Amino acid sequence: DVYKRQTLPRDADGRTEWWGGRQHFSHSSATYRHYAAAITEDLAARYAGHPALTLWHINNEYCTTDHGDEAAAAFRRWLRTRYGSLDALNTAWGTAFWSQGYDTWDGILPPRRAHYLNNPAQVLDFRRFTSDMLLECYIAERDIVARHTPHIPVTTNFMPLWIGQDGWRWAGQEDVVSVDLYPDPGDPLGAQHGALVQDLTRSQANGPWMLMEQAAGAVSWRRVNRPKPRGLNRLWSLQAVARGADAVCYFQWRQSRQGAEKYHSAMLGHAGEEGRSHQEIRQLGAELALIGAEVAGRHSRAEVAVLHDWNAWWAGVQEGRPSAEVDPAAVLGAWHRALWEANVATDFAHPEHDLTGYALVVVPQLHLLTDAAIDNLLAYVDGGGTLVAGFLTGVADEDDRVRPGGMDARLRTLFGIRVLHEWWPLDAGETVACDGFLGTLWSEEIEAADDVSETVPYQGGELDGMPAVLRRGRAWYVSTLPEPDALRGLLSVVADDAGVRPVLAGLPAGVEAVRRGELLFLLHHGRDPVTVDVPGTQRDLLTGETVTGRLTLGRYGAAVLKP
Repeated sequence: DVYKRQTLPRDADGRTEWWGGRQHFSHSSATYRHYAAAITEDLAARYAGHPALTLWHINNEYCTTDHGDEAAAAFRRWLRTRYGSLDALNTAWGTAFWSQGYDTWDGILPPRRAHYLNNPAQVLDFRRFTSDMLLECYIAERDIVARHTPHIPVTTNFMPLWIGQDGWRWAGQEDVVSVDLYPDPGDPLGAQHGALVQDLTRSQANGPWMLMEQAAGAVSWRRVNRPKPRGLNRLWSLQAVARGADAVCYFQWRQSRQGAEKYHSAMLGHAGEEGRSHQEIRQLGAELALIGAEVAGRHSRAEVAVLHDWNAWWAGVQEGRPSAEVDPAAVLGAWHRALWEANVATDFAHPEHDLTGYALVVVPQLHLLTDAAIDNLLAYVDGGGTLVAGFLTGVADEDDRVRPGGMDARLRTLFGIRVLHEWWPLDAGETVACDGFLGTLWSEEIEAADDVSETVPYQGGELDGMPAVLRRGRAWYVSTLPEPDALRGLLSVVADDAGVRPVLAGLPAGVEAVRRGELLFLLHHGRDPVTVDVPGTQRDLLTGETVTGRLTLGRYGAAVLKP
């Protein structure tokens, strides 16, 4: 019990999160790390020579945080390494505001509950620290199993678009990048959420990846837990394969009869072997065997990169921001949805990655951009690339310090913004009229520069006549969030101008086309049959039939076509 208490985390109120659930550990606890390493050592030694050993999976869904005393000491060590001196830390955190300056390292604590707003730069660094401490835990166990079995790959599973881990840093430490994915079967945009997570995971892996967990049917944590309708599990599994997965797995094998997740579905559920979900999984396994040799290890790179950075996300959700209605993850989803519905294939990239191979780079929102990232974007456009960015991009530097002018001056010049006078956030449900569409969530009082190539003005209200959308050469800036149809139309125009074409033109609504290597996946996310025009003569690997010119897809239908 003493050892158990030494490993338990505390929340921002100082309350202990007690043993009895799951993930009840402090990432900074020396006791936890000691016993985790000891268990891993024993497991690796025992199973190193086992003929069935194919992959090591370290831990599960790293997601804990800790504000306790041992974490506080680790946080101070992390800050010493990052800043070197208190003067540098005080400058980075802007502690002159509210007289928060530190004259001793021992005075620094995690951002515990405060009477009013915590220092946002301190909160940002604490998020970075937490991600790094969890990564240290993973690396320590990874290195143990790698020492015993250097030929066996190692992974740990991400949660989908999870805010708590810097996914780019973590992916670089994995042999296989894996993710858990649980779209809501009742969500009309469930398939789009799946596509976003799959595109992001493939991009983190820079190639094939692993779907570590999905549900055979219903989950157990939503307010209403719907099962997957007949055929949807197969469709969403094939969507993952189309978008780069080399493995499709489930949580869990046999549905538990007791415990907190006894109502979470499984490959073998409470209905037994005769259950629909189990029969569908058997069918899926047979179909994956038909296409496995044709897709395994193959990777297709898109012509469009969507930029995402966890540091910018963390900075963008701070307290005291202009609008609590702005959720960076939701904005990212809206822009990805527009491209997905336009049937434009997308990768994801970090803003400091090499972007030269992309015809179009899309920045839905990156509140925080380093100087290196900005230089990278400028060089990309200067080299002939097309860039389109959304509002609240380039507002702050890496310390979450607002840049003069409310947006980096280099970006303002790039987009043709002479002055960004004011941000005008919108209430939930409020819209602003623009020429040809309605904007949501946000608007900006912008004065355009004289050399702007094109503008779309606001109409009426305080911003009447001011630009909602600007283009200067190959750089576009969108100062609101257009409604879905309008955003899809705008990005389709920008993509076409950049020379990017849909994977397959003229698709019926709800049909997704994805290329992986030489294969063309057609995925129908609707219930009513549709007819799809396909190029030339091809063979459907799922049925063995020859398809020439036209193909009919039934309810949640799919085809995998090979020329």
